Amino acid sequence: MTASAAAQSGPRVVLTARGLGKDFAGFKAVNNVDLDVRHAQIHALIGPNGAGKTTVFNLLTKFLQPTRGRIELLGTDITRTKPDKVARMGLVRSFQISAVFPHLTVLENVRVALQRPGGLSTQFWRPLSSLDRLNGRADQLIDDLGLSEYRDARAADLSYGRKRVLEIATTLALEPQVLLLDEPMAGMGQEDVRMVAGIIRDVAQDRAVLMVEHNLNVVADICDHVTVLQRGEIIASGDYARVSADPRVRTAYMGNEE
Repeated sequence: MTASAAAQSGPRVVLTARGLGKDFAGFKAVNNVDLDVRHAQIHALIGPNGAGKTTVFNLLTKFLQPTRGRIELLGTDITRTKPDKVARMGLVRSFQISAVFPHLTVLENVRVALQRPGGLSTQFWRPLSSLDRLNGRADQLIDDLGLSEYRDARAADLSYGRKRVLEIATTLALEPQVLLLDEPMAGMGQEDVRMVAGIIRDVAQDRAVLMVEHNLNVVADICDHVTVLQRGEIIASGDYARVSADPRVRTAYMGNEE
């Protein structure tokens, strides 16, 4: 490949789906979906309610097995791989509902997440003080995500937006190559939306991010690539300017940006 061709091809593809499909009792919830998620880019998966976005997420993270198609992570076929192994391979997901321990501090939440890559997740016989060696990495993550002033605060006492940021910190503790975010802005006010959007942009500097998001202003602002689903099938793909001008997308949304 020539240098110019390499430049045109862009960052390397780290997560691929080809012909991905899922049937439920004969109903095609997802049909013939192709995705290429690239390193150091933010890729949005959007569409009206019921378009199949969450089902695609569940297929990629192996919470559901596909009826047909193939999924590759970092060049390895993971189509039939179990979810826990996929996570260890570098594909990590957050959920719509914040999943942190409310009665632990921010530091303690991040330390819990660091136990697996730190080799402590199964060493239950060790004293609690053995987790102190994780403090340096935990503090780095906390600082990187703007949570330093909340380090010793209970997660339950954080604002909703800060809880979502803490959840991102705990997923980053697993050292993902590909981070999947399921509606990260859901339920947030504008100030929190701006904060979390900026953090996602920073996070994507050295890993791929695939996100389901209903806030089209955020999608337009931070996403490098957008894939639009309707009734389980892709109807448009490209940058935001291209897909937002597509008449099929306009028809699918019927002017409703939810």
